Amino acid sequence: MIVAIDGPAGAGKSTIASNLARKTGFFYLNTGNFYRALTLALIQNNIDINNTDSVIEEADKHKIDIIDKHVHLDGKDVEDKLHSDRVDSLVAQVSTIREVRNKINSQLHRVSQNQDIIAEGRDMTTVVFTDAEVKIYLDASIEKRAKRRLDQGVSEKSLEEIKSGINDRDMIDHNKEFGKLKISDDAIYLNSSDLTIDEVCEKVMSEINKHRS
Repeated sequence: MIVAIDGPAGAGKSTIASNLARKTGFFYLNTGNFYRALTLALIQNNIDINNTDSVIEEADKHKIDIIDKHVHLDGKDVEDKLHSDRVDSLVAQVSTIREVRNKINSQLHRVSQNQDIIAEGRDMTTVVFTDAEVKIYLDASIEKRAKRRLDQGVSEKSLEEIKSGINDRDMIDHNKEFGKLKISDDAIYLNSSDLTIDEVCEKVMSEINKHRS
């Protein structure tokens, strides 16, 4: 079974997906971290993000895997480097490149073969896993999303700076030519602004159980 969850930055997708994975035993696939790992590689190798050809060429050189629930870039654990302010500021731009998306999607399909998965990202329900049995669009107010990001303790920015960054990310995600963030016609819309983690998980588990029976 495939459970696909889409939604904007900070809506709680990672938290909900990881909790559901523990409850169901499904493999948790955080697809955004694949783009973050590639962005990290670009930064480490001093690739000009604005040079599309160079970015595409670099994307061909790297393999991304999930090992012991951590993201590995070319065999090295980079989990603790994926949410820096620098990666945050560039990952949306990297993800707008069609060829990059195609390469990442190929890697996502590779790691998800022959297993039950819960995948979360921006275009899981609309592009990557269009045949998913359960499709969810998880949303939240920008105020709630910025506060959650601040509470993670990985950003050195103020709440207002984080909110501005999220707003910029939303603009890119909603307007990019390929893999844009949108609600699939057959997805269930959930706004998590005033819901607890358990309440959101309960609603999604209900949908999963419908397809299990």
